[in-house]
This record gives sequence, structure tokens and C-alpha cells, in this order.
Amino acid sequence: LYPKKDEGITFLRIDNSMWQYVPRIEKTIKIPASMMLQSWMGSDFSNDDLVKESSLSEDYDHTLISQTDKEYTLELHPREQAAVVWGKIVMSVSRQYYLPTTVLYFDEDNVLIRELVYSDVKTYGKHFYPSRWVMTPKTDDKKGHETSITVYDAVFDTEVDEGYFTKRALKRFSR
Repeated sequence: LYPKKDEGITFLRIDNSMWQYVPRIEKTIKIPASMMLQSWMGSDFSNDDLVKESSLSEDYDHTLISQTDKEYTLELHPREQAAVVWGKIVMSVSRQYYLPTTVLYFDEDNVLIRELVYSDVKTYGKHFYPSRWVMTPKTDDKKGHETSITVYDAVFDTEVDEGYFTKRALKRFSR
């Protein structure tokens, strides 16, 4: 994990609540709903990006705006009652894997704010999953900045003991 100072920080989401354990101060901290759109660990991802409090399928209406031999492009607009931050999302989806390849996030004034690119699709068991995610801000104040996440391994369709999903387990798994 880079940077080294963030090693051992663990996160837990239960329903609409999110906690993190910070080993440097040996404390479990609740992340309030007001912080869900804030930067995740100083990166270009938000807390909401990682735990998906908002739902692309439930909070947005979708329109197919183009398609090629390789991908579909969808435009997503928030539903009237949805409490979401993005005024519009444009998403390209691979026809081969039915996974997103590029996601463009626009504000309410239709200004491009950031771009998320998924790449390096790998097979984990019977599942295809992008192993590289790169978030790039498109605003002038963050020009030249980007954050990447690399997935080295993923396990799907496995039984997980409910004891893993407790605040007490956050400290235990921070090692």
C-alpha cells in the first residue's frame, strides 16, 4: 500500500454507516454522511465511490446515446427524488464483458469534473473484473493529478462469516 503511512487503515460499511480504523491513533472513527463525498484517504476517489451509497441503477435514469462494435455509451441523469451530487454521468460499457470502461462525471452546469477509467480486465474464478482503476480530476485546480487503484486479487461467491462485518473486526484486520 502506498503511501506507507496509510497501511493498516481498514473500512467497514453497514447499511448507510461507514467506519474506519486508524492504527496510528488506535481508534475506530465513524465517517458521517456529510463526509461521503469528501476525498477518500486524500485521493481523487470519494468515500461514496468506495462504498456506493448512491446507486447508479436506482438514482439515475439511463439513455443509450451511442454504440460501436466494442462498447455501449450511456447517459445517466439523476431522478427527481435522488439525493446525488452529479448532474450527469456518461458511461462507456464493454460489449465483451458488460463492464464499465470509462465514466465521466459532470456537475449540475454540465461541466466535466472527473473521469474514471477501468482497464486490465482479469478473470477471478468465473468473474471478469477490471484490475486497474484510474480517477483523473478534470478541474483546473487538480490539473495533472490522478489516483490509481490496482486490484491484485478478488474472490467472489464465497461464504463470509458475519463476524468480519463488525467494528471490532476493523482493528483485527488492520494488520
